[in-house]
Amino acid sequence: MQEKTYLKWYNKVGYGSGDIAGNVVYAFLSSFVMIYLTNTVGLNPGIVGSLIAASKFFDGVTDVFFGAMIDKTKTRLGKARPWMLYGYIGCAVTLAAIFAIPVDLGKTAQYAWFFIAYTLLNAVFYTANNIAYSALTALVTKNSRERVQMGSCRFIFAFGTSLLIQSITIGAVAYFGGGAAGWRTVAIIYSLVGLAVNTVSVLSVKELSEEELNESAEETGAETEEKYGLVAAAKLLVSNRFYLMICGVYILQQVYGAMLNMGIYYMTYVLKNENLYGVFSWAINIPLIAALVVTPSLVTRWKGMYRLNLRGYMLGTFGRAMVVVAGYMGSIPLMLLFTGIAALGQGPWQGDMNAVIASCSEYTYLTQRKRVDGTMYSCTSLGVKLGGGLGTAIAGWMLAASGFDGKLAVQSPSCIAMLYFMYLWIPMFINLVITFILSKMNVEETNEKLKKEMGIESAV
Repeated sequence: MQEKTYLKWYNKVGYGSGDIAGNVVYAFLSSFVMIYLTNTVGLNPGIVGSLIAASKFFDGVTDVFFGAMIDKTKTRLGKARPWMLYGYIGCAVTLAAIFAIPVDLGKTAQYAWFFIAYTLLNAVFYTANNIAYSALTALVTKNSRERVQMGSCRFIFAFGTSLLIQSITIGAVAYFGGGAAGWRTVAIIYSLVGLAVNTVSVLSVKELSEEELNESAEETGAETEEKYGLVAAAKLLVSNRFYLMICGVYILQQVYGAMLNMGIYYMTYVLKNENLYGVFSWAINIPLIAALVVTPSLVTRWKGMYRLNLRGYMLGTFGRAMVVVAGYMGSIPLMLLFTGIAALGQGPWQGDMNAVIASCSEYTYLTQRKRVDGTMYSCTSLGVKLGGGLGTAIAGWMLAASGFDGKLAVQSPSCIAMLYFMYLWIPMFINLVITFILSKMNVEETNEKLKKEMGIESAV
């Protein structure tokens, strides 16, 4: 007997296209905000890093808050889609604002402008949009294979968008006149594109009814109504060890990505060619996309996600270790080769991560008798904001500590040494830690054991 299907191919593609909108924000911001602020606006990277770190205090509560709000929302559009739809309007406005800092303002006013726009984007609008988008994986289908397919489709669009933005942005800024005006124009264009695609994605899927989502409640004795507040929701998350593991991995992934985004500095000042940043983006994103295409079939072949994710990250760790070796050899071809191998190994986790989170939510459902799908997906926004923000902040502090000066064409030896450490060593160590965490994250097997103990038959 086959597991019931809920989605057509165009639903999956439409859902996945939503990450074009998400990465118009994330890839553009994470890849270029620091070099825009230091080399165009003329801000100090250490102060920028501190402002980003301070902004995270405002982010601390909003992830769980918006997750709980999604769980309690009941509208004609469903629980998550309204938050995804309206949240992106704020994303578009604040993204454009970050890259439109007036150059004639005083430095204090420029720092304040950046801090306010950055905090609103991350703590409010991106949080609401991203948690809702991720939660749709559990709200539009109960088919585990379809959830993996949605995740793979989503991240194909995500990495394709990242590849495009990282490849064309420097040239696009120059095309529109360079300097502050060029950055502002590109930011406005990206914001409008993201707004249009996000709307299409929202309208491409339909959430399941409350009754269908909770139809197995009688078997498990679970409550079908969410009768918990923000504090109770937070306690449910903390009591789920798999949620904590996923949060840890997600945060580390974003710090990893932030260090790779510092490649724009590495290419400019170490390899002496800023255009290589786009080339390395191809070496990262093409293997990731290839891995995402085959992830659903590999999950089926290996009868689950655990072994695939673990072995993939073992390969990813090996690849980044060899990038370190190639970097000190000064071999750009070998760096590109092993960058691709590392990305290929990381791909499966990117593709099935949302399905793993859905299984994590099921674990809470089985053990705590409460459904917390929206709240559970707070780990995605939490990871993006804390990990990406922390990574960017750390990068800013490191650049400042090394003596970086955006006005200089040639940086000091201490700055060059720091760029080696940031771009080569830190990503390798992060991959090693993620591999260890994934070795403990067998949530699928745990859920199956719980179901057997409770006398619940699994869908086949």
